[in-house]
Amino acid sequence: MTIRVLVNGAQGKMGQAVIQAIKLDASLSLVGQTGRSHLLAAEIRNTKAHVVVDFTQADVAMKNALTIIESGAHPVIGTSGLIHQDVKELQQRCKDLTLGGIVAPNFSLGAVLMMKHAQEIVKYFPAVEIIELHHAGKLDSPSGTAVRTAEMLQAARTTTPERPTNTRETLPHARGANYCDIPIHSVRLPGMVANQQIIFGGVGETLTLRHDTIDRQCFMPGVILACKKVITLKELVYGLENML
Repeated sequence: MTIRVLVNGAQGKMGQAVIQAIKLDASLSLVGQTGRSHLLAAEIRNTKAHVVVDFTQADVAMKNALTIIESGAHPVIGTSGLIHQDVKELQQRCKDLTLGGIVAPNFSLGAVLMMKHAQEIVKYFPAVEIIELHHAGKLDSPSGTAVRTAEMLQAARTTTPERPTNTRETLPHARGANYCDIPIHSVRLPGMVANQQIIFGGVGETLTLRHDTIDRQCFMPGVILACKKVITLKELVYGLENML
């Protein structure tokens, strides 16, 4: 069976890369390319898309995901901006409809492996901070990858280090955002694509995991894998690691 795929956010850099990757895979058929000017539900219906890949913007991520699910298509969501409660809601809607889908903060195999191995390290180095660096055009902070990393670290560590109570920030947020008791620092600069460092601190030593994205092509194998896998699922999964 050829899987019919619609790409939402088709004019963006990620959308364009996804379109080219789909065209190169014989088991996938590109049936639609949509953006803000389109009525997504109508396009899904008209194209009879089995799968909708969404790489748009954070302010419409939840709305688009719900539209895809309610239209009966399998969502492959790579857009940042979804929080834990949003994912839980989407999982419940997919469960109600027995519909497979995925929300993936990162489709890069290297990034997924970084998060996976960080879960093992944090058991021994519970003091940890995240620095994520992206291109200047990324509108949301922190990145979905950093948020997901913090969630995975907090779930894996057995102790949470106590923070000094007598410290103060002379400038607000100088210590970064705090999520899951883990500081996250966001950098936005031209010349970057997507990078992340997870820094673990111990007595007299530090350990750093670092992932650098050099080209958006690194995300394409994960996106293509997701397009093929979601139609076999009956639930929505959070994270590409659930498909490897």
